[in-house]
Amino acid sequence: MTNTNRIAIVTGASRGLGLATARALTQHGWSLIVDARNERELIDATANLGGEVVAIPGDITDPGHREQLILAAVDTGGLDLLVNNASMLGPSPQPNLGTYPLDVLREVLETNVMAPLALIQSALPLLRHRRGTVINISSDAAHEAYPGWGGYGSSKAALDQLTNILGAEEPDLSVYRFDPGDMNTRMHQEAFPGEDISDRPPPEDSVPALLALVERRPASGAYRVGDVLLSA
Repeated sequence: MTNTNRIAIVTGASRGLGLATARALTQHGWSLIVDARNERELIDATANLGGEVVAIPGDITDPGHREQLILAAVDTGGLDLLVNNASMLGPSPQPNLGTYPLDVLREVLETNVMAPLALIQSALPLLRHRRGTVINISSDAAHEAYPGWGGYGSSKAALDQLTNILGAEEPDLSVYRFDPGDMNTRMHQEAFPGEDISDRPPPEDSVPALLALVERRPASGAYRVGDVLLSA
């Protein structure tokens, strides 16, 4: 993975898995376009990544912001990889579905389902040209019945099915839904307010499996971090 002409968009790259992925890609010679909602966090996080990194703060649900990401990819030379990592947890602590505020659920679905699909749609011409890769970050909450995870889990379930169908519709692309497993991240802490989550592995531990998908390009489909590493 040393081709400096390879270009990726990584959303939600100011912390957690997004930042760990961006750091690993730059170390392997990729040029990056990255985003996050918080401008200061994004600038501080990406300042020392090295390599060619275009940091564009903004909200992934904003069509104008998504257009900026695509135009930056065009200016950089194209697009080989799109990592849809940006997501919204919802309320913390997470409420049961019986009391889940519907206006917040709409925001979760807009961020976790509609925005990734919209970005994919805009990126498809570039990705098709390079027979590129799409990685949508999934979660076991998409298929396990965890109390309190109805909003986030249902959004990830919808994203999973969009990923499945995109893989069938775009046979020349590599399309993955990737479950990184439990991680010690701010979002995971927000899901368990007041609890000690220090026993969870850092997001950096999940990145080798994500990079293995990019490197080996197996058949489009669902991959968990453990399965990818075991098959390496």
